[in-house]
Amino acid sequence: MQVPHALVTIVDDEESVRRALGRLLVAAGFDVQTFASGPDFLASLARIPPQVVVLDLRMPHMSGFDVQNALIEAQCDVPVVIITGDDSPDARQQTLGRGAKAYLRKPVDETMLLDAIHNAITKNSPK
Repeated sequence: MQVPHALVTIVDDEESVRRALGRLLVAAGFDVQTFASGPDFLASLARIPPQVVVLDLRMPHMSGFDVQNALIEAQCDVPVVIITGDDSPDARQQTLGRGAKAYLRKPVDETMLLDAIHNAITKNSPK
């Protein structure tokens, strides 16, 4: 079920979340990079595009909504898995309607997150 050496990017302003998710994903066999802000992540895309991005919605300066919009405007087809501690039906509908592959509420269930990442990668891979 694992996709060997797939690069997963975590974008979350909370360091403890980045660390915990990073440890989980490394233990599951993924390569991981983390960013504390949307602008830092977007600036990295030309150098190191990930196979999937795990994106927090509520961040200062540039929200996950803004990052998702920037990816769409740049025609970047990196699959997005949304994580949020501030769940709402509108946010769920908005992000999924813009192509997010999954929408998960914090604290994130590890199995659900790993399944969502795997599904996003395999469904986005060329046949």
